[in-house]
Amino acid sequence: MTDTPHFPLSAVVGADDLKLALCLAAIDPKIGGVLIEGPRGMAKSTLARGLADLLASGQFVTLPLGATEERLVGTLDLDAALAEGRAQFSPGVLAKADGGVLYVDEVNLLPDHLVDLLLDVAASGTNLIERDGISHRHSARFVLIGTMNPEEGELRPQLLDRFGFNVALSGQTLPAERGQIIRRRLDFDSDPAAFCAQWADQQGALRERCTQARARLASIALDNQALAQISERCFAAGVDGLRADLVWLRGARAHAAWRGAVAIAEEDIEAVAEFALRHRRQESSSPASTPEQGQAPQPSDNAPGQGQWGDMPAPALPMGARREVPAWPKKP
Repeated sequence: MTDTPHFPLSAVVGADDLKLALCLAAIDPKIGGVLIEGPRGMAKSTLARGLADLLASGQFVTLPLGATEERLVGTLDLDAALAEGRAQFSPGVLAKADGGVLYVDEVNLLPDHLVDLLLDVAASGTNLIERDGISHRHSARFVLIGTMNPEEGELRPQLLDRFGFNVALSGQTLPAERGQIIRRRLDFDSDPAAFCAQWADQQGALRERCTQARARLASIALDNQALAQISERCFAAGVDGLRADLVWLRGARAHAAWRGAVAIAEEDIEAVAEFALRHRRQESSSPASTPEQGQAPQPSDNAPGQGQWGDMPAPALPMGARREVPAWPKKP
């Protein structure tokens, strides 16, 4: 019995920004995955499954929402331990996803420690397990795709920042596109094999483009000129830490490889700017008014320590504005 083929990524209508972000993450998995924000019914899982077909293994693994840490990283094989008296590793989801796509729906509803662990492995490409007398290491190189509806709960900022790219899908689709989406979906559901055969040339061309870009990637320098421009813009955007600079630079290089170029250009930097900055950008609050020259600051009536010589009001610190979240409906 053969598996039902995935809906071809090349046949997806619209969502061009997301398709580009997914392809770039497939070209360089060190980008750190893609976090997709959007309401239900926006083909997020369809796009992720279609991406798997562009990778060498074609593997697509879903992490269940209620998964335990053992299910994620692997654990001791109890049958082998009891029957044969030997410690043997039983692989988890991370091992199964090696070389393919690991898809996490509603990643914002996963326990924080699992998200943290997942992002650690996605960044390193290696899963190390040390427990129950077992020390085991295996390759875990996959493209991490997480989806979420922020109306149902945000990711902690520390975890949000660790996703390489962030793309938001709009819930509003133009009528002409809606009809085209429905027609293609009906055709696929009616005869998946025939539909995929119809799109085989386009899908093959997309797969070949990703393969060539991966082969070209290492020959494209992460040059200082591109890094200087990216660092200036990250500073201007007020991002915390340095992860945005690194992700943006890697993304620009992957885009240059995607274009078939030999060096990073301005268009590559611009193409991935929003992917890298959307979930990291900060907007400084307006500076607090300062007293006129020659006037001493006056403490408020309720200020603690009022009347002590030398008291100064606490300085205003920029906290950064909250990300704007579209008002998507909650799941029933």
